[in-house]
Amino acid sequence: MHLFDKILIANRGEIAVRVIKTAQKLGIATAAIFSPADRNSLAVKLADEAWPLGSNTLSESYLNIDKIIQIALLSGSQAIHPGYGFLSENPRFAQACADNNLVFIGPRAASMELMGNKIASREFVEKLGIPMTKGMTGMPEEIFQQAKDASFPLLIKAAAGGGGKGMKIVEKASDLLDSLETASREALSYFGDGSVFAEKYIEKPRHIEIQLIGDQHGNVIHLFERECSIQRRYQKIIEEAPASHLPDNLRQEIAQAAVKIAQATNYQSAGTIEFLVENETNFYFLEMNTRIQVEHPVSELITGIDIVEEQIRIAAGYPLRFQQSDIQANGHAIECRIYAEDASNQFMPAPGNIAYYSEPDGNKLRIDTSLFGPATIESFYDPMISKFIVHKENREEAIEKSIQYLQEYIIQGIKHNIPYLLSILSDPAYRSNAIWTKFCETNLAKNLEQIETDRNTIPKEHVVLAFSAYTLLSNQLAKKDSIWQKIGYWRESMNLEIAIDSDWFQVKINQIKHQHIHLTINDQPIHIEVLQIQPHFIQLLINNIAIKASITELENATFDVMLKGHNFLAQRSDYLAVDKKYVSKGNQNQGFAEVKSPMPGKIVKIKVSENDSISQGDILLIVESMKMENNILAPGDGTITGVYCSEGDLIDSSKTLIRIE
Repeated sequence: MHLFDKILIANRGEIAVRVIKTAQKLGIATAAIFSPADRNSLAVKLADEAWPLGSNTLSESYLNIDKIIQIALLSGSQAIHPGYGFLSENPRFAQACADNNLVFIGPRAASMELMGNKIASREFVEKLGIPMTKGMTGMPEEIFQQAKDASFPLLIKAAAGGGGKGMKIVEKASDLLDSLETASREALSYFGDGSVFAEKYIEKPRHIEIQLIGDQHGNVIHLFERECSIQRRYQKIIEEAPASHLPDNLRQEIAQAAVKIAQATNYQSAGTIEFLVENETNFYFLEMNTRIQVEHPVSELITGIDIVEEQIRIAAGYPLRFQQSDIQANGHAIECRIYAEDASNQFMPAPGNIAYYSEPDGNKLRIDTSLFGPATIESFYDPMISKFIVHKENREEAIEKSIQYLQEYIIQGIKHNIPYLLSILSDPAYRSNAIWTKFCETNLAKNLEQIETDRNTIPKEHVVLAFSAYTLLSNQLAKKDSIWQKIGYWRESMNLEIAIDSDWFQVKINQIKHQHIHLTINDQPIHIEVLQIQPHFIQLLINNIAIKASITELENATFDVMLKGHNFLAQRSDYLAVDKKYVSKGNQNQGFAEVKSPMPGKIVKIKVSENDSISQGDILLIVESMKMENNILAPGDGTITGVYCSEGDLIDSSKTLIRIE
C-alpha cells in the first residue's frame, strides 16, 4: 500500500484549503476545482493545479457529479476528497467515484445511504437500543396528515442533510403546513431532496456530538465529545471540546453509544454522531454526519490528531495507528465561526466586498480560512469568512484569549459577526456554562444591547483622533486631494470637520511635530503621540491611554475605522471624492412605504397580493439568499398597492418589491 499521488478536492473555501495543506504535508499533489467567483481563491492559489467549473450555479459547479468526475479523470487524480457540504454525503457521488476507479475519501456509499438519511438511520439505531425521540417523515402533505394529533412544539428538518438547512420549530398546528413547505423547499434547494422529518421538540437541550474515526479493518475509535449548543438559525457558531459540563458517567455512555453505532455500520472514515442531552442525565440520538464536520479543529487540537490525514490514510487502506487507550484529551478548545452577517437583522447574510483583512497573531490560535486579502463574499455561497480556534489549558483561559484575539481580528468594508461573538463570550451565562440550543435566540435582545454598550464604551473621540492622526501622517494618504493641498496648507490652525457614523466633530490641529500632535476636539485640548503607523494601522497614546486602530478607505472618501472588534464609518469633510455618488435615504412620505430586500437573492414565495390589508410584522415575501430562506416583513400596517416582482425573480437590494399605503 502507498498513499495517493494526487487528490482532487471537490469543494471550495476554507475546507478546500484545509485538505490541500494536509495533502502537501503528506507529499500528495492536489487538484482544485473552482467556479468563476472562486477564481482568485486561496485554494486555487495553493493547489498544484486548478480546474474551472464554468458556472457559479451550484447545480452546474460544486454539485455537478459528472463534471467533477470528468475533471478528476482528466487531472490524473486517484482519489477525491469531498470536504463537507455539497456532495460530501451524497452516496451517488461516492458510487460514481467507485464506478470510475476513483477512491472516495469518505465512508462507503452504503454507510452514507443508511446513516445520511434521518429516517433510515433512526430505524437502524433504534434496533441497537440507543435512546431517541419519536418522529415522522415524508413530503409536507404526508407529515401534515400524520401530525394532526401530534403534540407541539415540533421540530422540522431536512431528511437528507444537516447544517440547519430546512430546520423549523413549529409551536402550533396552524403554522405547520407553511413551515413544512418552507423546510421542504430549502431541503430540495440544498440537498436535491424535498422530504422532511418531524419530531417532538425537547425544551432546553444541549447539542453534544462525538467525533469518530473508523478504518477498513474493523477498528473504530472516538476523539471525545464536542459541545455545540451555541447556534443561531439552527447553525452552530461556537463549538467547544471537551463538553466540560458533562458528568463523567454520561460522557462515557454517549461515547460508547456513538462507537456502537459506527461499529454496527462498519463505518470507515471520519464521522460524527450527534445527540441531544436533557438535564445532564438523559441523551437521545439525533443524527449521524457521514463526513468531516466544520468544527473538527477543536477535536484535533485537544487530541493532536489530524483528522483529514487519517481520512486519507484510511481511504488508502491503512489501519488506524492508535487504539482508544492511546487518545488523551488535553486542554480546552473553542471555535468561533466568523460570518458575513448582520446579527441585528435576524442574522441576515451580508455579502459584499472585504476591503481589508488581517488576522491576529496569538499563541495556540488557529484560523482556517480561504482568504488572504481583500475578497468578495458572494451571495450564492455560505457566508462563512473563517473559523477561529483557540486552544488553552482550560475553558476560562480559552474564553479570555478568544475575546482578546477576536478584538485584534480586522475585517473591514463588510458587516460581520465578531461583535456578536464577543457579546456571547462575555455573557455571564455563557461563561458559567449555562447554555442550551436556544441560548442565542433567548438572549438575542440582551446580547444586541450588550454589543451597543460595548461599542459605546469606545469613546468616539478616540476614533476621531486615530482617524485624524492616520490621515495626517500616513504617507499613503498624504497624496489624497484635499482642500489644504489645493490652497498650500494652512497659515494658522488647521480646522477639520470629521464625521464618525452620524456624529460630526470639530477638530483644530494646533501643532504637528514629529510623532506628536497637539489639537483641540470640540474645544477640548488633547495631546497625542503616534507610536506606530503603517498602511491600515495606527497605534497612539491619547493622554497616556494606548489605542490601536485599523483604518481602511472604502469609497467616496469614506473610511472604516476598527477598534476592539467594532467598526465605525469615518469621513473628513475636506477630502474630495473622485467619483461622488449620492444615495437616497428613501421616501420620507408618511403615507406609504416601498419595501426592498436587505440582501440580493431569489424570490421563492410571495405571500400577499394587491389590495391585501396587512399588519406590521406580517410576512410579505420570502427571499432565498446563500441557500437560506429569509422572511421580508411589513414595516407597518397598511394596504398593498403594488407588487413589482414574481416568484423566481433574482433581485438585489435596490429593487422596490412591494408598495404599501
